[in-house]
This record gives sequence, C-alpha cells and structure tokens, in this order.
Amino acid sequence: MKFKLLLCVALALSACTSGTANEGKSAMAKDPIIIAHRGASGERPEHTIASYTLAIEQGADYIEPDLVLTKDGVLVARHENEISETTDVADRPEFADRKASKTIDGQKMTGWFTEDFTLAELKTLRAKERLPMLRKANMAYDGQFEIPTFEEIILLAKAKEKETGRRIGIYPETKHPSYFASIGLPHEAPLLTMLQKHGYTQKDDPLFIQSFEVGNLKALRGKTKLRLIQLMSKDDGPADDPATKYASMAKPDGLKAIAIYANGIGVEKAMVIPRTMLGNLSEPTSLVADAHMAGLDVHIWTFRRENYFLPLGQRSGLNPAGHGDLVAEIKAFLATGIDGFFSDNVAEAAVAAR
Repeated sequence: MKFKLLLCVALALSACTSGTANEGKSAMAKDPIIIAHRGASGERPEHTIASYTLAIEQGADYIEPDLVLTKDGVLVARHENEISETTDVADRPEFADRKASKTIDGQKMTGWFTEDFTLAELKTLRAKERLPMLRKANMAYDGQFEIPTFEEIILLAKAKEKETGRRIGIYPETKHPSYFASIGLPHEAPLLTMLQKHGYTQKDDPLFIQSFEVGNLKALRGKTKLRLIQLMSKDDGPADDPATKYASMAKPDGLKAIAIYANGIGVEKAMVIPRTMLGNLSEPTSLVADAHMAGLDVHIWTFRRENYFLPLGQRSGLNPAGHGDLVAEIKAFLATGIDGFFSDNVAEAAVAAR
C-alpha cells in the first residue's frame, strides 16, 4: 500500500485506487489554489503586511487574514483576539491594566484581547513571531510591523494586482463570530460593508469567507453571493453548536447539508489522509470524493515545512525546527483531487502545485 501511494505521488498521476471511495476517479486537481496561511507566515511574523506581501511575491493565489474586532468595531488581522502571543502587548506597561480572563468558545483564557482596545491603541503595538522555538529566524522581524486592518490587506491585494497583472484573492476567516456577536461586535455587517466598498459582491469574485461556526455562515448566505467555506477539524465541533461534531458533518449526509449554505469545506489535512501509528501518511479517505459528489470544493490546512509538522517519511533529521520535504507531502494530497490548500510556505507550495 505504501509503495503504491508513493508511486502515485512521484508520477503525479491519479490517486491510489486501493480500496478507497476515490476508486476509478482521476484525482489530480486542476490548478489547485494556493492559500497563503496568514501570509508567508513561515518566513515573516504572521498577519503582517510584510507577510502578506512576501506571500504574493512568492506566488500565492489567495492571502488569508483571520479577522477579529477592536473595541470600536474595526476588523483587524490576528490569529486570535487574545494577542499576547503575537504582539508585544505584555511588555507595554501602559496596557498592564487591560489584562483579563475570559471564557471564549467554552475555554478560559487570560491575556489581552482586541475587543478591549481601540484601533488607535492596537496600532501602537508591534507584531512578533508566534512560534519562536520553531522559527527563530523570524524573530529578527519582531517589533517591526503593525497589526493590519482588513481594509489595509484589501488595499495591498488591489495594489499587487495592478503591479503584477494577476488576480490576488483574499480568504478571510471570521474568528469566534458567536462570541463577538455576544459582546455586541458581530462580524457580518462590517465584513460585508468593507467587501462591498471594494467591489467584492459576486460568486466569481476572488474572495472566500470561512468559518468554523455554522450560524455565522448561514447568516452570511442570506446576505451575500460570495463563496462561503465551512471549516472543520478532525476533532471537536462548531462552537455555536457543541452537540454536533465535525466528524458527522464530514459524512455524505452532513456534506449535503453543508452544500445548502456553503460552497466548499476547509478541512484539517488528517481528514483527507490520516497518519499511521508511526506518523507516516496512510491511505486517503473518501472525503474529497464525497464532498465533490455534494458539489463542494475541498481546501485543506495547513502545510508547514518544519519537521515538527511533517509526516515521518518527509522529515529531515531529528531537529523539530529543521526543514523537511514539504513538496512531497503536498503532492501526496494533491493526488487526492483537492481544490486548494493552505500553507505557511508559499514558495514550496508553488513548486508542488505548479
């Protein structure tokens, strides 16, 4: 089985046809989109204009901002609304009294939260590398970049479109939408207003909106023609519907239900190709074929070149921060017929996909 899978990858042919639901299907996706996960976050601190700029220069089709809100209702790009891991806020004495404990999506968190700062205050902070133990080189950029607004990211994409002559897409994620709605800062209105302002209104526009929650996407479906993506992980379930599990949503009946309000799914890569007990890639599941049968695109996350994140067979050496064969891992997933994928390392992603 393992030899057969590797042979398929090496030759970039159809997916392996050994007892999977993809049997008989030509699986290599045509022109899968490359989504720069928080920008070129493997080489610059994530969610910064520098990270997004580098990602575009390296060939990303889409750049991905995670969107949270400020106290004054402005959408900004941060991985989480708790920002001590990605900014220097903990070192700023003027904001010491903003430290707080909150329960978000059922988890208690302590730190500094975007909703307790105005945009002007957040703009005084500087970004830092979120994974310093794995990405020491990125720490050279700590303190150099601001937190960007969603509009600044849109303007960057528009400027780069003019400069390069190619379409640069944007792939925003609404982070913790039910939580933000509960404190009077819903995503939908500012998000759609900003997108409409800059001409993103139609299904064929270079724009996807993604969310791990369901209610948020259903609300958006009634208000926009833009493409929507239901995010899913191999464990857990939507924060706004804890009784439901993503595993059940990924079954054929669940996918049909998703297709009523979304255009695709964004899934953890282990849902497409699990790993063996030893940490190698196993046989593909039927998820890609099942989703395509339901009329859904399949985008998967997240590809990173550090050994820590790679399957055992694609690692190089024992250092978790060392760089392994990311291209080989991506090609294995492309052979399943996915329509796009997220990566922290756009240069390697472009080599694999093109």
